[in-house]
Amino acid sequence: MERYRLYIDATQCEPASGEWFTSDNPFTGEPWAQVARGGAPDVERAVQAAQRAFTTGAWPALSASARGLLLHRLGDRLAEEAECLASIEVRDNGKLYSEMHAQLGYLPQWFRYYGGLADKIQGSVIPLDKKGYFNYTRHEPLGEVAIITPWNSPLMLLAWKLAPALAAGCTVVIKPSEFTSASTLAFARLFKEVGFPPGVVNVVTGFGNEVGAPLVSHPLVRKITFTGANATGRRINEQAARDFKHVSLELGGKSPNIVFADANLDDAVNGAVAGIFAATGQTCIAGSRLLVQDSIHDAFVHRVVQLAESARMGDPMQKDTQIGPITTRPQYDKVLSYIDIAREEGATLELGGKAAVRRECGNGWFIEPTIFTGVRNSMRIAQEEVFGPVLSVIRFRDEDEAVEIANDVRFGLGAGVWTSDIGRAFRMAERIQSGTVWVNTYRAVSYMSPFGGYKDSGLGRENGIEAINDFFQTKSVWINTGAPTGNPFVIR
Repeated sequence: MERYRLYIDATQCEPASGEWFTSDNPFTGEPWAQVARGGAPDVERAVQAAQRAFTTGAWPALSASARGLLLHRLGDRLAEEAECLASIEVRDNGKLYSEMHAQLGYLPQWFRYYGGLADKIQGSVIPLDKKGYFNYTRHEPLGEVAIITPWNSPLMLLAWKLAPALAAGCTVVIKPSEFTSASTLAFARLFKEVGFPPGVVNVVTGFGNEVGAPLVSHPLVRKITFTGANATGRRINEQAARDFKHVSLELGGKSPNIVFADANLDDAVNGAVAGIFAATGQTCIAGSRLLVQDSIHDAFVHRVVQLAESARMGDPMQKDTQIGPITTRPQYDKVLSYIDIAREEGATLELGGKAAVRRECGNGWFIEPTIFTGVRNSMRIAQEEVFGPVLSVIRFRDEDEAVEIANDVRFGLGAGVWTSDIGRAFRMAERIQSGTVWVNTYRAVSYMSPFGGYKDSGLGRENGIEAINDFFQTKSVWINTGAPTGNPFVIR
C-alpha cells in the first residue's frame, strides 16, 4: 500500500505517534493506502511553523505581486498534475474519474484568479470631517488559518479556501477528512517545488478529536474555515467564539429544484437528474427536493424516473460510468437508513430504494438511484440532509406555494428554478432564501462568483472578490498633519 506522510514546514514527516490509518477504496471496499495519524504534537509543530512563516522569513517580505506570481506557478503545476491527482481522488472517494479530472482541470483557475487579485486589494483615503488630520485604511492578513475540508470534493473545496488565504498573505494548516487525505498530501508536495517558503502551507492528517479539536482551539490560529456537517460546524463556531477567532462555515443544504409547467421540460428533466444523481448525491448543493407543478407532475416524474434508471453504475475509473459508489461505509449505512425512514413516513418509492447488487458494482458501497413521490415537506426525508442518491418529489400549485415550500427548511445553500417566464425567474430569485439561485441550470460554480449559504447553511462566502476579504483585517491609520494638540485639562 502507498504511504502518505504529514507535510510540515516544507518537509514530509512521520507522525509523532508513529501510527497510521488506512484509506479505503469505495469501489472495492478494500484499503489502498496508509495515512499518517497525526495528533496534538503534530498540530503544535504545524501551527508553530505557520506562525514563524507568517512573522519572519521570506513570506512576509514578499510583495503582493510576488505572492501572486507564486500562486500562478502553483496553478500551472497543478494543471500538469491534474490526471495523477484525479486518480488519487477516485481511489480515495469513489467519485467518477470524468468528474474529478474535470474538477482538477478547472482548479488551476482559482490560483490564477487569486494570484491576479493579490496585488489589487486597495485601502482607502477617508475624507474626514476634521481639519488637520489624514486618515487611510490598510488591509492586513489575519495570520495563521486552519482549513478543514470534507471528503466529497477534497481538492476543489480546499482550493476555494486556500487560494484566497495565500493571496491575502496568510499561512495555513490544513486538516483534510480522515476518509480522503491522500490527494491533499500529494498536492502539498507541489508548494516546495514552485517556491513557497517553508511553513506557509502545512498538512496534518488524522481524526477530528485528535487533530481537528487541537487545531481549532490553538491560541495562534486566527481564523478557521470549514466545509462539512452542521453539527461539526456548530462545535467549531462555539469553540472559535471563546477566543474571538474569525470563522467561515460552508455547511449543509436541502436544496429545492423547482420546475414550472412553462419550463423547457427536456432541459428540466436533465437538470433534475443531474442535480441529485451527479456526484452520487454527495454534494451540499444537491437538488434533493424536486418541486414539480401539479399540471405536469405525473408526466414529468415519469420522465425523470426513466432517465435515472438508465444510469450506468460501476467502476468510477471507467469513462462510461455515470454513478459511482458512496464514499464511506458510515455514509452508505446512513443513506440506506434514510430510505427506510422515507418508507415509514409514507412516501411512495418510484425507483431504487436499496443497495445496488449489480455485477459491475462488485463489492463497492453502491446504492441504486432512488426516487420518492408523495413527499410532504414536513417529512424527515424532505427536511434533513441525506447526502446520497435519494430524490424527494413534492407537488406545488403556484409560485407562492413553491416559495413557501422552498423556504420551509433550516437550510439555504442552493436552489434551482426552471421556467420560460423571465419575470418569474427574477421574482423567484428574489424570494427564495438561498445563497445561490440557478435559473434554467443547476450546480454551476465559478472562481469569480461568491458561494455560501443562508440560515443553517453557513457563514461567510467563498469564491470571488468577497472571499479574499474574509482573510484580511482592516486597520485605520490617523496622521496629524497640523491639528493643534492642546492641554487636555484646559476647557476652551
